[in-house]
This record gives sequence, C-alpha cells and structure tokens, in this order.
Amino acid sequence: MEIVNQVILVNEQDEQIGTMEKIEAHRKAVLHRAFSVFIFNSKGEMLLQQRAFSKYHSGGLWTNACCGHPTPGEATADAARRRLGEEMGFMTDLHELFDFTYRHAFDNGLTEYEYDHVFVGSWDNDVLPASEEVNDYCYISLEEIAESMASNPQQYTVWFRIIYPRIEAWARKTA
Repeated sequence: MEIVNQVILVNEQDEQIGTMEKIEAHRKAVLHRAFSVFIFNSKGEMLLQQRAFSKYHSGGLWTNACCGHPTPGEATADAARRRLGEEMGFMTDLHELFDFTYRHAFDNGLTEYEYDHVFVGSWDNDVLPASEEVNDYCYISLEEIAESMASNPQQYTVWFRIIYPRIEAWARKTA
C-alpha cells in the first residue's frame, strides 16, 4: 500500500497508535492526525481557496489556504509546508498556533474525525494553485469573511467555521 494514501491514527493526546488508508479512516470515522494552514498577506488579508468541485467531500466550498494529513514518518509541520506547495504553488515558513479535535459526518458516508494542527504563515507573492485541488482563490479581509460567514455559513467548510473565530482573534491581536 502506498504511504501517501496512509494517515496516522492517534489517540486523544495525539499519540500515534497506527496507520490506515485515508478513505478507510474517513469511512470508519477513526481519529487521525491532520493539519490546517492559514496564510495572511502584509495587508492582513487571509488567503482563501474554493475547493475543487471534484473533492471527495466539501467540493466547491471556501476554506483556508490548505489542509491535509501527514504521512507515516512525516512531521506535521513538514507535511503542512509540503501540502501548501502542492495545493497553492508556494511554500513559506509556518508556525503552529494550536490544535483541536473535531468530528463531522458528511452526507456521502465519510466522517472527518481529526486531531487538527493549525498553522499560520505569510505570503505576498504569486499563488499558483493546482487545478485538481483548487477551483478559485482570493485574499479577503477578516471583516469580509465574518460578514460572509454570518450570511452564508454553508459556503464554508465545517473545519473553517470551527477554526475561524480563534484565527480571527489571533490575527487581531497580532495586527
């Protein structure tokens, strides 16, 4: 089995307890390690991407710069940088802000049950998204995101709606 299709199974303390094929972990709703990357430009705007419509869940929804899963033996921070390059076409320094666990069942029988590590970074240069991953992208102010989420929360991924209040609070403190 290919290692890139494996996720790291963890307990509630984020200690590795095994590995499993990614889609199987989502079918069986098994807790596994994940990450979410948030990117800001020098104006304080957040980079959002609209997920490709072909994604196995949440296709067409708006979300943070990228998300993913480290592969067995890969450090989570390294995986976050790798995935940012794969999805958005650039790499930058990232630092971890916090982690949390969430669970959400989708209509297609898959469940996200993830121990999610949240990273932030900055970028002011070109964004070259992979078309198989990203339908569209934009930089947008925190005010515009908050207004859009208040009026159209269904246009955003579940994990983005969970993480956003903490990211917004952090961004406002560091501005």
